[in-house]
Amino acid sequence: MDHQMKRGLLDICVLAAIQYEDSYGYQIIKDVKPYVEISESTLYPILRRLEATELLTVRSVEHNGRLRKYYHITQAGLDRIAAFSEEWKEIMAIYRFVTREGEPL
Repeated sequence: MDHQMKRGLLDICVLAAIQYEDSYGYQIIKDVKPYVEISESTLYPILRRLEATELLTVRSVEHNGRLRKYYHITQAGLDRIAAFSEEWKEIMAIYRFVTREGEPL
């Protein structure tokens, strides 16, 4: 898969993982794992990039004597998911054209 496309899809997966509930790194990996394999070394740069672009915010909470970072999706992050949903319709139309899905061979 094209690197840029995969990067964008991973960003959306991470945003979707925190869409309804704040979460932390390890839990995000577990939530995304059934759909796409993602490692800690991949996740944390994504989280930093999403924070830098204000698609999510982060807060630290003490948990078992250690600080755990919880990630929260912003309105801009929710808007990005909505935009992706619209873009996906176009991507699927291109896919059907390329594969001629539904047409007899």
